[in-house]
Amino acid sequence: MILSLLIFLPLFGSLLVVLMPENQASQFRRIALVITLIEVLLSAVAYASFDKTLAGYQLLEQADWITLPLGNMGIASIRYLVGIDGMSLPLVILSAVVMLIGVISSWTTITTRTRAYFSLYLLLTGTIMGCFVALDFFLFFLFFEFMLLPMYFLIGLWGGPRREYASIKFFLYTLLGSLLILLVMIGLYLSVMDPVSTAVATGVVASPSAVSDELIRTIQAYLQNGQLNPSQIVHTFDMRHLADGGNYLPNAFLNPAAEPIVLGLPARMLAFWAVFIGFAIKLPIVPVHTWLPDAHVEAPTPVSVILAGVLLKIGGYGFLRIVWDFFPDGAAEYAQALGVLGTLSIVYGGLNALAQMDLKKMIAYSSVSHMGFVLLGVASLTAEGINGAIYQMVSHGILSAMLFLIAGVLYDRTYDRRIDSYRGLMQPMPQYTTLTAIAFFASLGLPGFSGFVGELFTLMGSFQSQWLPGWLTAVATTGILLAAAYFLWTFQRMFFGPAWIRPFDSPQDVTAVLADLTAREKLMLIPLGVMALVLGLFPNLIFNLTNATVAQWLMKFAVE
Repeated sequence: MILSLLIFLPLFGSLLVVLMPENQASQFRRIALVITLIEVLLSAVAYASFDKTLAGYQLLEQADWITLPLGNMGIASIRYLVGIDGMSLPLVILSAVVMLIGVISSWTTITTRTRAYFSLYLLLTGTIMGCFVALDFFLFFLFFEFMLLPMYFLIGLWGGPRREYASIKFFLYTLLGSLLILLVMIGLYLSVMDPVSTAVATGVVASPSAVSDELIRTIQAYLQNGQLNPSQIVHTFDMRHLADGGNYLPNAFLNPAAEPIVLGLPARMLAFWAVFIGFAIKLPIVPVHTWLPDAHVEAPTPVSVILAGVLLKIGGYGFLRIVWDFFPDGAAEYAQALGVLGTLSIVYGGLNALAQMDLKKMIAYSSVSHMGFVLLGVASLTAEGINGAIYQMVSHGILSAMLFLIAGVLYDRTYDRRIDSYRGLMQPMPQYTTLTAIAFFASLGLPGFSGFVGELFTLMGSFQSQWLPGWLTAVATTGILLAAAYFLWTFQRMFFGPAWIRPFDSPQDVTAVLADLTAREKLMLIPLGVMALVLGLFPNLIFNLTNATVAQWLMKFAVE
């Protein structure tokens, strides 16, 4: 029950913190640290238990949750169903590592209302894990929605001067995306049957374990020929069945063969765009990205680390697991438009990052640019592009967490994030300078680091894609040039020359204020830098997990 522990252990910890007395601040931190450490260990066990040669779901756990007969409308079925494959396991491991780093970052950063903070933090940890392992769409949606609550409060209560504005903007944008996803989820539920449970309900077999692949095809044929009693058809949210075109009811609203027209578009294409926008807001993709810079600027450092390192990846994961998997016809139909959106995000995010004077806002816009590579890779519908997109999510999760921690180190000392407020940081902070150089050069795509591999494979995938024109790859490549420009410009401006920070003119004052890294800060930054280097030198640590799953996943896009 590794996956259930990943979900419910943090939720139990959240409840435990709530029930403890308010004056136990040190205990709240220790509970959060222990639980996130266990999460890392559990994810390591999941990695060790994972068979890299298999393409299907592994470590499956399932139990009936809600079963409700609805007469001629069939039988409603919602299940507790969790599992992992090559797409989700890398993100589970990333989440465990980043959440642990976030606790260490919170150790001295969060000094007020600590009980509420760590309770919300652990609640967020459990819901994030739930999103990556849930295989029932309804269960996924519950976790996806519950993430809104802790993030809203973590930004709104512990953020900067404009925290209320940033938290409300984040909440409204994400809630809009959730509503679009909810509408599509209901439409899919009404359109799809569970062939296994339907076989049991009709008396063809006595138990689900007796259902074979051949029997599933027989039940699907019965469905298409109208030979099933409507009251015995089991409707489902099971993602495995939602992704199988043979399970769609003949006259269902989202049946690919029915093609009803809504607002001038086939219903499935309209549903595709609705759920795409829902996850594009989370990624985020231009033009639905404007909540991200505000949220990052106002959020405390640990929350920015989680937001960039983990939460954005749920958008990319949603593209693969839900949007592309349930609507492969829409993904192929609009691949070029999606590639253009990804390229637009790459270039637009890079240009905005180049224009920023706030260090956190610069990093936030760089995230928009780097997430554009994810959409470009997914839109390519090639093995290189999809593997590269997953790798890019993991790489960006590590590097963005490192970048926001670097920004937090300076802010903790001077309460100033402006790039032009600093000069010559190399002299008083040599260790900090070294780790910043690693983060900057890895993020701009220096060979040997993880950032290079992710961008290389997404560009390779887009270049050889039969769905994307070659000029998109050429335009997207300018994102690497822009990243080099804004990272190198920032590094030169802040770290070279005589030591100086606003408003201190005396070198002695600068040295006194800018002490080098503490042991706690090294504990956070050094492992992330090592991970970026190790993944850059040994990318098969990720590709060995994703390759078999991606190869099977791409079969539905094969052209005869």
